[in-house]
Amino acid sequence: MKNLFILCVLFTISGTTHGRDQVRVVGRSTVYPFASFVAEEFGSVSRFPTPVVESTGTGGGMKLFCSGNGLDTPDITNASRRIKIKELELCQRNGVDNITEVMFGYDGIVLAQSNTNAEMDITKRDLLLAVAKLVPNEDGSDLIENPYTHWNQINPALPKRKISVYGPPISSGTRDAFEEIVMQYQTEQMKVYRDAGRKGYRIIRSDGVYIPSGENDNLIVKKLTKDTAALGIFGYSFLTENEDAISGVSIDQISPSSETIADKSYPIARSLFFYMKNDHLENVPAMQEYIDMFLNEDIIGEDGLLMEIGLIPMSELLLEANKAAAESAKPLSLELLQASSH
Repeated sequence: MKNLFILCVLFTISGTTHGRDQVRVVGRSTVYPFASFVAEEFGSVSRFPTPVVESTGTGGGMKLFCSGNGLDTPDITNASRRIKIKELELCQRNGVDNITEVMFGYDGIVLAQSNTNAEMDITKRDLLLAVAKLVPNEDGSDLIENPYTHWNQINPALPKRKISVYGPPISSGTRDAFEEIVMQYQTEQMKVYRDAGRKGYRIIRSDGVYIPSGENDNLIVKKLTKDTAALGIFGYSFLTENEDAISGVSIDQISPSSETIADKSYPIARSLFFYMKNDHLENVPAMQEYIDMFLNEDIIGEDGLLMEIGLIPMSELLLEANKAAAESAKPLSLELLQASSH
Protein backbone atom coordinates (compact mmCIF):
# COMPACT_ATOMS: atom_id res chain seq x y z
CA MET A 1 0.00 0.00 0.00
CA LYS A 2 2.80 2.42 0.97
CA ASN A 3 4.77 1.69 -2.23
CA LEU A 4 1.65 2.17 -4.34
CA PHE A 5 1.00 5.49 -2.61
CA ILE A 6 4.56 6.69 -3.22
CA LEU A 7 4.30 5.79 -6.90
CA CYS A 8 1.07 7.75 -7.17
CA VAL A 9 2.75 10.80 -5.64
CA LEU A 10 5.70 10.50 -8.02
CA PHE A 11 3.44 10.54 -11.03
CA THR A 12 1.25 13.44 -9.89
CA ILE A 13 3.90 16.05 -9.07
CA SER A 14 4.26 18.56 -11.87
CA GLY A 15 6.59 21.40 -12.72
CA THR A 16 5.49 24.97 -12.00
CA THR A 17 6.92 28.45 -12.04
CA HIS A 18 7.01 29.59 -8.44
CA GLY A 19 8.48 31.91 -5.82
CA ARG A 20 9.77 29.41 -3.28
CA ASP A 21 10.61 25.70 -3.52
CA GLN A 22 10.51 24.73 0.14
CA VAL A 23 7.41 24.59 2.34
CA ARG A 24 7.84 26.14 5.79
CA VAL A 25 5.83 24.72 8.70
CA VAL A 26 5.78 25.92 12.33
CA GLY A 27 3.75 25.05 15.42
CA ARG A 28 3.14 22.74 18.34
CA SER A 29 5.71 20.13 19.44
CA THR A 30 2.90 17.59 19.89
CA VAL A 31 2.20 17.81 16.16
CA TYR A 32 5.89 17.98 15.21
CA PRO A 33 6.43 14.18 14.95
CA PHE A 34 3.49 13.89 12.55
CA ALA A 35 4.40 16.90 10.41
CA SER A 36 8.08 15.98 10.22
CA PHE A 37 7.22 12.37 9.28
CA VAL A 38 5.10 13.59 6.36
CA ALA A 39 7.80 16.12 5.43
CA GLU A 40 10.43 13.35 5.22
CA GLU A 41 8.10 11.15 3.16
CA PHE A 42 7.37 14.09 0.87
CA GLY A 43 11.04 14.94 0.47
CA SER A 44 11.86 11.36 -0.47
CA VAL A 45 9.41 11.23 -3.40
CA SER A 46 9.05 14.82 -4.58
CA ARG A 47 11.27 16.93 -6.80
CA PHE A 48 10.78 19.66 -4.19
CA PRO A 49 13.05 19.92 -1.12
CA THR A 50 11.95 18.39 2.18
CA PRO A 51 9.73 20.93 3.99
CA VAL A 52 11.24 22.75 6.96
CA VAL A 53 9.25 21.89 10.11
CA GLU A 54 9.96 23.94 13.24
CA SER A 55 8.70 23.18 16.75
CA THR A 56 7.65 26.59 18.10
CA GLY A 57 4.61 25.81 20.25
CA THR A 58 1.04 26.53 19.22
CA GLY A 59 1.06 30.15 20.41
CA GLY A 60 4.50 30.86 18.97
CA GLY A 61 3.52 29.27 15.68
CA MET A 62 0.39 31.41 15.45
CA LYS A 63 2.43 34.59 16.00
CA LEU A 64 4.85 33.67 13.22
CA PHE A 65 2.07 32.53 10.88
CA CYS A 66 0.01 35.67 11.48
CA SER A 67 2.96 38.07 11.19
CA GLY A 68 2.34 38.74 7.50
CA ASN A 69 1.70 37.33 4.03
CA GLY A 70 5.21 37.60 2.60
CA LEU A 71 7.10 34.53 1.44
CA ASP A 72 9.46 35.01 4.40
CA THR A 73 6.60 33.91 6.69
CA PRO A 74 5.38 30.33 7.36
CA ASP A 75 3.01 28.63 4.95
CA ILE A 76 1.42 26.35 7.56
CA THR A 77 1.12 26.32 11.34
CA ASN A 78 0.30 23.22 13.38
CA ALA A 79 -1.84 23.46 16.51
CA SER A 80 -3.05 21.28 19.36
CA ARG A 81 -6.16 23.49 19.69
CA ARG A 82 -8.28 25.70 17.48
CA ILE A 83 -6.99 29.13 16.59
CA LYS A 84 -8.16 31.76 19.09
CA ILE A 85 -10.32 34.70 18.06
CA LYS A 86 -7.56 37.14 19.07
CA GLU A 87 -5.06 35.19 16.94
CA LEU A 88 -7.30 35.30 13.88
CA GLU A 89 -7.78 39.03 14.49
CA LEU A 90 -3.97 39.41 14.57
CA CYS A 91 -3.75 37.55 11.27
CA GLN A 92 -6.32 39.84 9.70
CA ARG A 93 -4.63 43.01 10.98
CA ASN A 94 -1.44 41.83 9.27
CA GLY A 95 -3.18 41.04 5.98
CA VAL A 96 -3.35 37.28 6.55
CA ASP A 97 -7.07 37.14 5.79
CA ASN A 98 -7.33 33.98 3.70
CA ILE A 99 -6.53 30.89 5.76
CA THR A 100 -8.06 27.43 5.96
CA GLU A 101 -8.53 25.34 9.10
CA VAL A 102 -7.85 21.61 8.71
CA MET A 103 -8.42 19.04 11.44
CA PHE A 104 -6.41 15.85 10.88
CA GLY A 105 -6.88 13.63 13.95
CA TYR A 106 -6.94 13.37 17.73
CA ASP A 107 -4.47 13.32 20.58
CA GLY A 108 -4.85 12.88 24.31
CA ILE A 109 -3.24 14.97 27.04
CA VAL A 110 -1.69 12.47 29.40
CA LEU A 111 -0.43 12.57 32.95
CA ALA A 112 2.59 10.26 33.06
CA GLN A 113 5.09 8.97 35.59
CA SER A 114 8.23 6.86 35.77
CA ASN A 115 7.69 3.12 35.37
CA THR A 116 9.37 2.68 38.76
CA ASN A 117 6.13 3.82 40.46
CA ALA A 118 3.01 1.83 41.28
CA GLU A 119 -0.04 2.45 39.08
CA MET A 120 -1.92 5.63 39.90
CA ASP A 121 -5.52 6.69 39.30
CA ILE A 122 -6.64 10.24 39.97
CA THR A 123 -9.74 12.25 39.18
CA LYS A 124 -9.89 15.53 37.28
CA ARG A 125 -10.91 17.14 40.59
CA ASP A 126 -7.76 15.76 42.26
CA LEU A 127 -5.72 17.21 39.44
CA LEU A 128 -7.40 20.61 39.75
CA LEU A 129 -6.66 20.71 43.49
CA ALA A 130 -3.04 19.78 42.85
CA VAL A 131 -2.23 22.51 40.32
CA ALA A 132 -4.70 25.40 40.80
CA LYS A 133 -3.43 28.58 42.43
CA LEU A 134 -6.65 29.01 44.43
CA VAL A 135 -8.52 26.02 45.93
CA PRO A 136 -11.44 25.57 48.35
CA ASN A 137 -10.67 25.76 52.06
CA GLU A 138 -11.37 22.82 54.37
CA ASP A 139 -15.11 23.43 54.73
CA GLY A 140 -15.55 24.56 51.13
CA SER A 141 -16.78 28.03 52.08
CA ASP A 142 -14.03 30.11 50.48
CA LEU A 143 -11.00 30.01 48.19
CA ILE A 144 -7.46 30.04 49.58
CA GLU A 145 -3.90 29.87 48.22
CA ASN A 146 -3.13 26.24 47.41
CA PRO A 147 -1.64 24.60 50.55
CA TYR A 148 -1.24 21.07 49.18
CA THR A 149 2.25 19.58 49.04
CA HIS A 150 1.46 15.83 48.89
CA TRP A 151 -1.13 13.86 46.91
CA ASN A 152 -2.63 12.13 49.97
CA GLN A 153 -3.59 15.56 51.39
CA ILE A 154 -5.96 15.96 48.44
CA ASN A 155 -7.31 12.41 48.47
CA PRO A 156 -6.41 9.82 51.16
CA ALA A 157 -6.58 7.10 48.48
CA LEU A 158 -3.58 8.67 46.72
CA PRO A 159 0.03 7.96 47.73
CA LYS A 160 1.94 10.03 50.28
CA ARG A 161 4.04 11.47 47.52
CA LYS A 162 5.23 15.02 46.91
CA ILE A 163 3.20 16.91 44.32
CA SER A 164 5.59 17.84 41.53
CA VAL A 165 4.25 18.33 38.02
CA TYR A 166 6.31 19.11 34.91
CA GLY A 167 4.11 20.65 32.26
CA PRO A 168 3.89 22.94 29.24
CA PRO A 169 4.44 26.71 29.46
CA ILE A 170 1.79 29.39 29.15
CA SER A 171 2.34 29.72 25.37
CA SER A 172 1.50 26.06 24.75
CA GLY A 173 -1.63 24.68 23.12
CA THR A 174 -1.35 21.65 25.41
CA ARG A 175 -1.51 23.92 28.44
CA ASP A 176 -4.45 25.80 26.93
CA ALA A 177 -6.32 22.54 26.39
CA PHE A 178 -5.41 21.24 29.87
CA GLU A 179 -6.63 24.44 31.53
CA GLU A 180 -9.90 24.33 29.60
CA ILE A 181 -10.71 20.60 29.83
CA VAL A 182 -9.49 19.96 33.38
CA MET A 183 -9.56 23.24 35.29
CA GLN A 184 -12.22 25.41 33.65
CA TYR A 185 -14.73 22.58 33.42
CA GLN A 186 -14.29 21.63 37.09
CA THR A 187 -14.48 25.17 38.46
CA GLU A 188 -17.62 25.88 36.42
CA GLN A 189 -19.28 23.01 38.32
CA MET A 190 -18.03 23.94 41.83
CA LYS A 191 -20.21 26.31 43.87
CA VAL A 192 -17.30 27.79 45.84
CA TYR A 193 -15.72 29.12 42.63
CA ARG A 194 -19.03 30.48 41.35
CA ASP A 195 -19.76 32.20 44.68
CA ALA A 196 -16.32 33.81 44.63
CA GLY A 197 -16.94 35.20 41.14
CA ARG A 198 -14.36 32.81 39.68
CA LYS A 199 -16.53 30.47 37.62
CA GLY A 200 -14.30 28.88 34.99
CA TYR A 201 -11.13 29.65 37.01
CA ARG A 202 -8.02 28.24 35.31
CA ILE A 203 -4.92 29.82 36.87
CA ILE A 204 -2.09 27.38 37.62
CA ARG A 205 -0.08 27.80 40.82
CA SER A 206 3.38 29.40 40.55
CA ASP A 207 4.99 28.28 43.81
CA GLY A 208 7.28 25.67 42.25
CA VAL A 209 4.90 22.70 42.41
CA TYR A 210 3.94 23.08 38.74
CA ILE A 211 7.14 23.44 36.72
CA PRO A 212 6.80 24.92 33.19
CA SER A 213 9.19 22.91 31.05
CA GLY A 214 9.35 24.49 27.62
CA GLU A 215 7.66 23.60 24.36
CA ASN A 216 9.61 20.36 23.85
CA ASP A 217 7.64 17.46 25.37
CA ASN A 218 10.69 15.21 25.09
CA LEU A 219 12.34 17.32 27.81
CA ILE A 220 9.49 16.49 30.19
CA VAL A 221 9.89 12.79 29.42
CA LYS A 222 13.60 13.02 30.28
CA LYS A 223 12.85 14.81 33.56
CA LEU A 224 10.49 11.99 34.63
CA THR A 225 13.23 9.40 34.23
CA LYS A 226 15.40 11.38 36.67
CA ASP A 227 12.80 12.86 39.05
CA THR A 228 10.87 9.62 39.52
CA ALA A 229 8.39 11.04 42.07
CA ALA A 230 7.19 13.69 39.62
CA LEU A 231 4.36 13.60 37.10
CA GLY A 232 4.44 15.09 33.61
CA ILE A 233 1.79 16.53 31.31
CA PHE A 234 2.20 16.13 27.53
CA GLY A 235 0.66 14.68 24.38
CA TYR A 236 -0.22 10.99 24.07
CA SER A 237 2.17 10.45 21.15
CA PHE A 238 5.14 11.06 23.45
CA LEU A 239 3.82 8.42 25.85
CA THR A 240 3.64 5.80 23.11
CA GLU A 241 7.20 6.63 22.03
CA ASN A 242 8.60 6.21 25.57
CA GLU A 243 6.63 3.32 27.09
CA ASP A 244 9.87 1.60 28.07
CA ALA A 245 10.52 4.36 30.63
CA ILE A 246 7.17 5.97 31.53
CA SER A 247 3.51 4.99 31.91
CA GLY A 248 0.22 6.86 31.81
CA VAL A 249 -1.78 7.69 34.92
CA SER A 250 -5.48 6.79 34.76
CA ILE A 251 -7.86 9.76 34.87
CA ASP A 252 -11.31 9.07 36.36
CA GLN A 253 -10.44 5.33 36.10
CA ILE A 254 -9.80 5.53 32.34
CA SER A 255 -6.30 4.82 31.03
CA PRO A 256 -5.06 6.72 27.97
CA SER A 257 -5.03 4.58 24.82
CA SER A 258 -5.76 5.00 21.13
CA GLU A 259 -9.19 3.42 21.70
CA THR A 260 -10.22 5.55 24.71
CA ILE A 261 -9.04 8.77 23.03
CA ALA A 262 -10.83 7.97 19.75
CA ASP A 263 -14.12 7.12 21.47
CA LYS A 264 -13.77 10.15 23.80
CA SER A 265 -14.10 8.03 26.96
CA TYR A 266 -10.65 9.26 28.06
CA PRO A 267 -11.39 12.56 29.84
CA ILE A 268 -8.60 14.69 28.33
CA ALA A 269 -8.82 14.16 24.56
CA ARG A 270 -8.41 16.93 21.96
CA SER A 271 -8.43 17.57 18.22
CA LEU A 272 -5.29 18.40 16.21
CA PHE A 273 -5.23 21.03 13.46
CA PHE A 274 -3.10 22.78 10.92
CA TYR A 275 -3.81 26.14 9.31
CA MET A 276 -2.78 26.87 5.72
CA LYS A 277 -2.04 30.31 4.26
CA ASN A 278 -3.98 30.21 1.00
CA ASP A 279 -2.26 33.26 -0.50
CA HIS A 280 0.97 31.21 -0.57
CA LEU A 281 -0.46 28.36 -2.65
CA GLU A 282 0.34 29.98 -6.00
CA ASN A 283 3.93 30.93 -5.14
CA VAL A 284 4.82 27.82 -3.11
CA PRO A 285 3.61 24.99 -5.37
CA ALA A 286 5.00 22.30 -3.09
CA MET A 287 2.56 23.43 -0.40
CA GLN A 288 -0.55 21.87 -1.98
CA GLU A 289 1.37 18.66 -2.71
CA TYR A 290 2.50 18.44 0.92
CA ILE A 291 -1.03 19.03 2.20
CA ASP A 292 -2.46 16.42 -0.19
CA MET A 293 0.04 13.87 1.09
CA PHE A 294 -0.68 14.75 4.73
CA LEU A 295 -4.42 14.21 4.26
CA ASN A 296 -4.10 10.99 2.27
CA GLU A 297 -5.85 8.01 3.88
CA ASP A 298 -2.58 6.05 3.73
CA ILE A 299 -1.11 8.68 6.06
CA ILE A 300 -3.91 9.64 8.50
CA GLY A 301 -6.62 7.03 7.84
CA GLU A 302 -7.51 4.16 10.18
CA ASP A 303 -4.51 2.13 9.02
CA GLY A 304 -2.38 5.14 8.13
CA LEU A 305 1.34 5.48 8.73
CA LEU A 306 0.91 8.17 11.40
CA MET A 307 -1.00 5.74 13.60
CA GLU A 308 2.31 3.97 14.17
CA ILE A 309 3.67 7.06 15.94
CA GLY A 310 0.61 7.90 18.02
CA LEU A 311 -1.94 9.78 15.88
CA ILE A 312 -5.54 8.83 16.69
CA PRO A 313 -7.50 8.81 13.41
CA MET A 314 -10.82 10.59 12.94
CA SER A 315 -13.88 9.16 11.23
CA GLU A 316 -13.95 8.73 7.46
CA LEU A 317 -16.70 11.36 7.28
CA LEU A 318 -14.58 13.94 9.12
CA LEU A 319 -11.53 13.06 7.05
CA GLU A 320 -13.41 13.64 3.80
CA ALA A 321 -14.85 16.94 5.06
CA ASN A 322 -11.41 18.25 6.01
CA LYS A 323 -9.85 17.06 2.75
CA ALA A 324 -12.57 18.96 0.89
CA ALA A 325 -11.87 22.10 2.94
CA ALA A 326 -8.15 21.89 2.12
CA GLU A 327 -8.70 21.16 -1.58
CA SER A 328 -11.08 24.10 -1.99
CA ALA A 329 -8.99 26.38 0.28
CA LYS A 330 -12.15 27.11 2.28
CA PRO A 331 -11.52 30.40 4.12
CA LEU A 332 -11.96 30.60 7.90
CA SER A 333 -13.89 33.75 8.78
CA LEU A 334 -13.97 35.52 12.12
CA GLU A 335 -17.77 35.13 12.15
CA LEU A 336 -17.52 31.35 11.69
CA LEU A 337 -14.89 31.04 14.44
CA GLN A 338 -16.92 33.18 16.84
CA ALA A 339 -20.08 31.16 16.15
CA SER A 340 -18.33 27.83 16.75
CA SER A 341 -16.61 29.08 19.93
CA HIS A 342 -19.90 29.48 21.80
